[in-house]
Amino acid sequence: MAKQESFETALHTLEAVVDRLENADLSLEEALSSFEQGVASAARCQKLLQTVETQVEVLLKKQDQTFTVEKFQE
Repeated sequence: MAKQESFETALHTLEAVVDRLENADLSLEEALSSFEQGVASAARCQKLLQTVETQVEVLLKKQDQTFTVEKFQE
């Protein structure tokens, strides 16, 4: 099973794609391929941010003044 891409890696990939699309003289096929890669990286970042947001919400909802991290079931 392949290791999932981290947020930082996905964000770096997205930034590189944006830079390539903005500054490189790409063929239509290269631009489309880069765009697809960027969309996939953006979706990965969004999914990871949603997971973290849910974990934070779980922490904040604790009423007994204890802090525990619960695993988020994807």
